[in-house]
Amino acid sequence: MYLNRILTTTAALALMAGVAQAQTATKPAKAPAAAVSTAKSTAAPAATAPAGATAETAAAGSAQIVAAGDIVATAKASGQFTTFLKAAEATNLTSLLRDNKNLTVFAPTDAAFAALPAGELDKLMLPENKAQLQKVLIYHVINAKVPASEFKGATRKAATVAGPSVELAGGATLKVNDAEIVQSDVMATNGVIHVVDKVLMPPGAMAAVNSAVSASATTAAPPAKEPSTLPATQVMPKTK
Repeated sequence: MYLNRILTTTAALALMAGVAQAQTATKPAKAPAAAVSTAKSTAAPAATAPAGATAETAAAGSAQIVAAGDIVATAKASGQFTTFLKAAEATNLTSLLRDNKNLTVFAPTDAAFAALPAGELDKLMLPENKAQLQKVLIYHVINAKVPASEFKGATRKAATVAGPSVELAGGATLKVNDAEIVQSDVMATNGVIHVVDKVLMPPGAMAAVNSAVSASATTAAPPAKEPSTLPATQVMPKTK
């Protein structure tokens, strides 16, 4: 199906200290049986996990992402995407992710960036690799809303803003390329966030990064330009 064209761009737990309670010399009175029964019947129900959470993320309540405005505001509020947001700011992509509508972002957590092979993140964040870092980031963005329902039970491809497509697999575990979608369908005001456990790398990205590092002593890399528009992208038909 054809996806909508996006508008042109314009623009981390406080610690809880446990305080020991002084024990009193007097043994507290035993509560009447009726009072105990009433307390049990009025106990608050257990909180439920947000929609789109997997069993793994449901077990770790702090891992849940809750929509808190636009994509950038939601990512900031969660406290789990500081590297992603820092990289977006460094490559002039913050306003794009904040102001454009109907985006899909496969958002790698800080843990996903930390899991990159030794040295890769440092190389990506070098000034001479600004353009390549930008390409890596927009490889995580689709210029249309693609909720999990669009690919559950099927495998399909979707073109990214970077150009190359990603493969969406909707089996028992939702995946994009080789990354697991650990929480799907976080509905921000301007699009949908799928939280992923790996950084997606477009073809040849690290080769270009290494080449730029080698050449940096003699040639200054051109600054990354903020995209003036997002290209319309297309999700390919489902394949069984």
